[in-house]
Amino acid sequence: MNPQANLIFITSLLLGTTITISSNHWIMAWTGLEINTLAILPLISKSHHPRAIEAATKYFLTQAAASALVLFSSMTNAWHTGQWDITQLTHPTSSLILTSAIAMKLGLVPFHFWFPEVLQGSPLTTGLLLSTIMKLPPITLLYMTSPSLNPTLLTALAILSTALGGWMGLNQTQIRKILAFSSISHLGWMAIIIIYNPKLTLLNFYLYALMTATVFLTLNTIKVLKLSTLMTAWTKIPSLNAMLLLTLLSLAGLPPLTGFLPKWLIIQELTKQDMAPAATLISLLSLLSLFFYLRLAYCTTITLPPHTTNHMKQWRTNKPTSMAIAILTTMSVMLLPISPMILTIV
Repeated sequence: MNPQANLIFITSLLLGTTITISSNHWIMAWTGLEINTLAILPLISKSHHPRAIEAATKYFLTQAAASALVLFSSMTNAWHTGQWDITQLTHPTSSLILTSAIAMKLGLVPFHFWFPEVLQGSPLTTGLLLSTIMKLPPITLLYMTSPSLNPTLLTALAILSTALGGWMGLNQTQIRKILAFSSISHLGWMAIIIIYNPKLTLLNFYLYALMTATVFLTLNTIKVLKLSTLMTAWTKIPSLNAMLLLTLLSLAGLPPLTGFLPKWLIIQELTKQDMAPAATLISLLSLLSLFFYLRLAYCTTITLPPHTTNHMKQWRTNKPTSMAIAILTTMSVMLLPISPMILTIV
């Protein structure tokens, strides 16, 4: 793609996200979401492969439907209350419609079917944008409307997302699809706590974005898309593969890595809210996703194929993303000891 065009699309993406995050009026928030959708479409379909075009079409249709629902929800609320302010979403029907619209935007179960397909049809760098920055505006809208949302509905969506995200990821061999189901599972953890402690949702999202960015950039460096190619990738850059192992375990939420922090805090908060059964259930369901993270980690470093390729081992990479990967990996693995400081910031 032309660098100037690429720059325009990335800038529009940041602009749309900023508009939605900083707006108080529903129409401005909707405008930001639309700018975001239109800016990411060329980035999804830039390879001109039929699968990429299909992914862009699916993405456009689902996001357009979700945006229409956001507008419908805000107009219904304005009709009943006379308020266009995002924080004043008080009408119960409006909040139900908004919850389903945001669930569709994010890819929460039962509106999750588009997300694995779109991620599979996109390049790794676009997949990174779809999994992180594109999720921020909808989560911000949930954050701002959290006092008036329906707890039962959100808890049900969250538990279903964690369950299906884990189950459907078990059988995959394509790494992008595995990461898509991992994203759905993580969104379940964010959705269950948004009403009780919205700041924890944001903390979970930031740390999830950090770890996912590390995984996507590492896979982009070693040029791996399938489990079968991941098995021989250790011969290219052994040190990077060892770091990928730790990042995947962190994404799974194993102590003493960074990914354990949000899970630990969410379980603690749910217990305080007398939701111990929900906390137990969501913790057990996260074991499903632990299985496919362990399988990815196993393929990354522990398997030794019978026919090793005669690659020259690279201990240094000359890519511009090397420094970013080094910083992100360190943060993805080592932030748990400074969790008290993180909590004072959040």
